[in-house]
Amino acid sequence: MPEIAAEKLPRPVFETIFAFPPNRATMGGTAYLVREETGNILVDCPPMTETSQQFIHDQGGVRWLFITQRGAIADVGELHATFNCQVLIQEQEAYLLPGLEVTRFQHQFQLSPTSEALWTCGHSPGSACLYHHSYGGVLFTGRHILPDAQGNPTPLRLAKTFHWRRQLQSIQALRDRFSAETLHYICPGANSGFLRGKRAIDHAYERLLQLDLEGQLQTKPLL
Repeated sequence: MPEIAAEKLPRPVFETIFAFPPNRATMGGTAYLVREETGNILVDCPPMTETSQQFIHDQGGVRWLFITQRGAIADVGELHATFNCQVLIQEQEAYLLPGLEVTRFQHQFQLSPTSEALWTCGHSPGSACLYHHSYGGVLFTGRHILPDAQGNPTPLRLAKTFHWRRQLQSIQALRDRFSAETLHYICPGANSGFLRGKRAIDHAYERLLQLDLEGQLQTKPLL
């Protein structure tokens, strides 16, 4: 019954944040819907199933589709056409969406009073995170920071990583920007199985501080 399995409903992470099932079109990536009074935000592309589309409609549609990195593009054109939403992408990756009207940003962009996009170069040239102020601070990290097998947040150096040193520098910039009071959770864009039933990485800031970024410079790329 693969069709039924593919039609799983998004699950609530918090009252106003929902995680979609992994999307094969983005190599198992996890997309999120953030419900906002000023218009909902879709973080990356969910599976384009009838269930996903109906769920988005039921939650009030989408104002912004925010792309965290080039590997999460998938069905941007179809989502844009279906929901008449604005597409936000870091300027270095906007060329990957030719013929589509997009909003580009350089370093940061305010989507709403409680959500802003942050450029976190490294995994890809235009890798970016979304910071949401509610629930003590939630950071949607795409593939910039992922859970490891123990559920701890970590960067992964892959053969296709754009610039490893800059990825680590971007993590340091996040550590400098936030605090234990402003960053409680990370919602990763993949590897959600390593969360082991949890909906997000908790104690996010403290766990980011535990990363040995200098030592990670010598990490060998994974395949």
